[in-house]
Amino acid sequence: MTDPAANDGAGPPLALSLALLLGVFASLVTAPGAEGLYGAFLAALMLAVATNDARHYRIPNELTAAAFALALLRAGGFAQETGVEAMLWAVVRAGSVAAPLLLLMLLYRRWRGRDGLGLGDVKLAAVCGAWLDLATVAAVIELAALLAIGAYVANAALRRERLRATAFLPFGLFLAPAIWIGWLGESWYTNWLGGWPG
Repeated sequence: MTDPAANDGAGPPLALSLALLLGVFASLVTAPGAEGLYGAFLAALMLAVATNDARHYRIPNELTAAAFALALLRAGGFAQETGVEAMLWAVVRAGSVAAPLLLLMLLYRRWRGRDGLGLGDVKLAAVCGAWLDLATVAAVIELAALLAIGAYVANAALRRERLRATAFLPFGLFLAPAIWIGWLGESWYTNWLGGWPG
């Protein structure tokens, strides 16, 4: 039996490189200046999260910690007078997003005796809250959930397999890019339409 990784060839690395270049380019075009650089780093981190979760069903703490720290650095850099307040609001948003998901994870584990949501997903949701407005967070999590379900249904149909309620999905694979897409949408709204969501 051959190693599946040996058959990957240049496909995945090339696709990942193109995705990274596209993310960086879109970030810098949508938000010129420092905000664009923050978005470019966010794109790289979210791509790394998605790739790792797809391959290993695990979201490394180092990546979520880096993305969270970057969100605080970004918030603190807005203005000297309001930087600390912006950082505190980022932390409050992160907690308000992560807390319900943590509760859901614990209740589901107690009810079903197994995990339905990983702690890495909860931490990634905190990153989402630190980066985005709460209205955008709701849209991002809904988008990620719909993409995950859609991908699972499509994959099962292609493989002619039955749908299983206990199927294990790498939610970070969908949530991570959705976070960057949410940032991109907020930045586009701010820089090109002259407003701020919500």
